[in-house]
Amino acid sequence: MDISIIVPLYNEAESLPHLYEWIARVMNEHKFTYEVIFVNDGSTDNSWQVIKSLNAQRPTPNAPAAEGGLVKGICFRRNYGKSAALYCGFKAAQGNVVNTMDADLQDSPDEIPELYRMITEDGYDLVSGWKQKRYDNALTKNLPSKLFNATARRVTGIQLHDMNCGLKAYRREVVKNIEVFSEMHRYIPYLAKNAGFTKIGEKVVQHRKREFGESKFGMSRFVNGYLDLMTIWFLNKFGKQPMHFFGLVGSLMFLIGMVAICVVIGMKIHALCTVGTSMLLGVNPYFHISILMMILGCMLFLAGFLGELIIRNSQSRNDYLIKETIGEE
Repeated sequence: MDISIIVPLYNEAESLPHLYEWIARVMNEHKFTYEVIFVNDGSTDNSWQVIKSLNAQRPTPNAPAAEGGLVKGICFRRNYGKSAALYCGFKAAQGNVVNTMDADLQDSPDEIPELYRMITEDGYDLVSGWKQKRYDNALTKNLPSKLFNATARRVTGIQLHDMNCGLKAYRREVVKNIEVFSEMHRYIPYLAKNAGFTKIGEKVVQHRKREFGESKFGMSRFVNGYLDLMTIWFLNKFGKQPMHFFGLVGSLMFLIGMVAICVVIGMKIHALCTVGTSMLLGVNPYFHISILMMILGCMLFLAGFLGELIIRNSQSRNDYLIKETIGEE
């Protein structure tokens, strides 16, 4: 199979028939064999019924490309978020090239053939879309997005203008060897880079105005995005060996505290020898600071040790309750 197209969605019933018709037209024009995997992230409208109706209209699995592609569906019991939807979509994808796009018709399926060519002919592992001209609100979306992407470029070292663009193409090996969890869908290029897939490209893509419904993401996504960026950076640096961070910082704090304690005791002995009287240790603020440093150092060291134990005994963090699937073998 040439292409798998993964479409995560939440309450997009009105857009789905138009999106699938558009995808099918583009795929058939280029004679691609393909599948469309709709991942219903706990929608409260009739999105799942629409997906079922699209699946009922699909051709047989062995039909030629001109007759259309397979329609598959994954329905979550509740809303887990975009990362969960992409994780399950990646797991189900069978195409040599895997494309992702949003369901709101703001991503154009006309971009898919060129993305496919860049993967198969130019040798990219991943190609991310860049919505150079956007139709979103300049103050609430465009400006925060620019600041967010500038920070992401500096931290990750990946020079993408729009790292969170929903329209992307991947070599199949990439999606089968990365784990998308929490809200890390914003940093899939960084996850791919950390997994050893370093040939990452970018393509200017068309951005369209939303035709139906409203955006499901508020301003909180930018705050969460920065926190997630720090998380993924830390996990990349110390995720496998947390003791390297917590143990080092804890040991340094303990040593500084211990040296400070020795200095305070030395001050007490010096005062006793020269003046004949000594101050109470409890009166000296440096004594309390030193004790605090030593206690915090021990706690950080123990945190690193516990982290090592958790790493060695952790179970899967990507278990999601799937209510129903369609189109799966």
